[in-house]
Amino acid sequence: MIAIIDYKAGNLTSVARALENIGEEYLITDESCLLKKATHVIFPGVGAAGEAMNYLREKKLAAWIREWVNEGKPLMGICLGTQIILEYSEENDTSCIGLVAGRTKRFSDKMTESGIPLKIPHMGWNSVAFRRSHPVFENINPEAEFYFVHSYYPAPADDTAVLGITGYGINFCSVLAVENLVAMQFHPEKSGRPGLQILRNFCAWRPLC
Repeated sequence: MIAIIDYKAGNLTSVARALENIGEEYLITDESCLLKKATHVIFPGVGAAGEAMNYLREKKLAAWIREWVNEGKPLMGICLGTQIILEYSEENDTSCIGLVAGRTKRFSDKMTESGIPLKIPHMGWNSVAFRRSHPVFENINPEAEFYFVHSYYPAPADDTAVLGITGYGINFCSVLAVENLVAMQFHPEKSGRPGLQILRNFCAWRPLC
């Protein structure tokens, strides 16, 4: 069974529908006693880092997530769920979970492309340049595009954690992967067939740590 962590950060129903689409059983909960019964955990979300971390600490979910990952079990982060697995977020000046060394940064309001100012948040379809192969991204067309909507992006301290890069004014980390953890800034649940394939791959993934 796939567990979706509910930390009042929104967008959970889209992930649930995507799992239904690929025939996977799922549970949405903020109770660790139920989460631990899962084989895989998805950590999605949209919203603000500070508010999200307050809820995670209140429910002792930040510590639970660290324990889950330390046990070698598979975790997928999506959007806000990717940003707050790092140590710190510039959004709300927030200390985060710290699964991956690094910080989440805000796009500059002065970014341009070919002399044209870019809008923040970054919103729309963009490709990802993958640096290496990974089981969660097997059978994905290199030209596939994914749906983004964000003003912040993950910046791991260790470059080896970066799995995919996307360009929007700058080249930023859009996918990171460390052992049994994989996380993406885009929304696979809103990215059509390529996104559903990523979710299928994750649900079938048995990482060896």
